[in-house]
This record gives sequence, structure tokens and C-alpha cells, in this order.
Amino acid sequence: MRTIVLGLGNELLSDDAIGILIARRLQSELNGVADVIESGLSGLALLDLLLGYDQAIIIDSVSTGMDPPGTITEMEPEDLGHVIAPSPHYTGLPEIISIARELGLEFPDRVRIFAIKASDLETIGGGISAQVILSIEKVVRRIKELIQTWNLENAIISS
Repeated sequence: MRTIVLGLGNELLSDDAIGILIARRLQSELNGVADVIESGLSGLALLDLLLGYDQAIIIDSVSTGMDPPGTITEMEPEDLGHVIAPSPHYTGLPEIISIARELGLEFPDRVRIFAIKASDLETIGGGISAQVILSIEKVVRRIKELIQTWNLENAIISS
């Protein structure tokens, strides 16, 4: 089973870099276990990155107006709301999954999203807030546990 860990964000926008930083932290620890990719892409462009994988973990920052900065929410694509996108550049993950299934593309059957509540997504060149930095080790540990669980389940199914 091929697994991708996709860290999303923009290093120039304060807390928006958290997905990329977590991906970097996981690079060496998941070497040979999962492909770890950093990306600033969004919308339909993400489809190309996810094709060919059986399992995907996506890490990104969020601004919900609820929960304190650094809060980690783990969810499935079904937990996300439908996005009415003004263009394909803003297409959400549920729509990408739907398009992939409609077209019969090889898209991951398992997708887990780690959303980290950001404090600041607007300051250009700003550093990551302390509360958000504190989430890194928790997310890294949880992703490693999840991949281990998935691999164990896959081994049981295969035997």
C-alpha cells in the first residue's frame, strides 16, 4: 500500500507554514514507509499529487474562528463541508475526491486530514506563533501512529 503524507502551506505567511514544517520533520522518520511531500498548491492541482496512492495524510493550517491556536483536529474528508468554489483553484478536498471517483482515477481510498488551528495567516514574513509550534510534536507522533495502524490493518487484510 502506497502512502503519501502531504504538508500544505505557504512559508511566507506566518502560521500557514505549519503543514510544510511538519512534513519536513517527518521526512527522515518516514523514509521508506511513506512519501512525504511539501506543497503550496491548492484546488485541483492537489489531484496530481495524490494520484497513485492508496492512503493519504494531509496536514494544513485552518482559521475557524473557534478553538485556540495550536488546536489539532483530525478528520475524514466527509467531515469537511462542500465548497462552492469561484474557480477550480479553490476546489476543496471533497470535490477533488468526487472528481477522481467520477473519472475512475487511482485516488487514495483512505484519507485523513490534520488541521492545525492558526493564529495568524496573513503576516508576510512573520514567524509561526508559539501555540502553533507546540502542535508539531503531537501531530508528528499521531501521524506515525496512524501509519503504523494502517500498515498493520493492511497486513492483516493481505494475509
